[in-house]
Amino acid sequence: MPLYDWNQMAEEQMNGRVSRKAIHTQALTIARIHLQQHAVVQEHSHVNEQVTMIERGALKFFINGGEQIVRAGEVLTIPPHVPHAVEALEDTVAVDVFTPAREDWLRGDDAYLRR
Repeated sequence: MPLYDWNQMAEEQMNGRVSRKAIHTQALTIARIHLQQHAVVQEHSHVNEQVTMIERGALKFFINGGEQIVRAGEVLTIPPHVPHAVEALEDTVAVDVFTPAREDWLRGDDAYLRR
């Protein structure tokens, strides 16, 4: 069984304010994402259920016409196919878990993160 160490993994720079480390298994993807204050993730949706846990900082999610602020120690779940966007209110480390695995990330089809 593979053992991963976030501290030893290479970080992928998505854009000037967002970077990530990701682990893909057969059934899920888990990612540790660094967002600098004022980083924006454009509105997008995906076939994956998403669970976002904030380790440090705060994110504002825009979902279904509303806003939800998620702070350190809090967890937000997003069902599949629900459009959402994110703004980093401060420097933030988030751990996102997706099921099924993010095949779009493996293909490099994640332009919304690279803007």
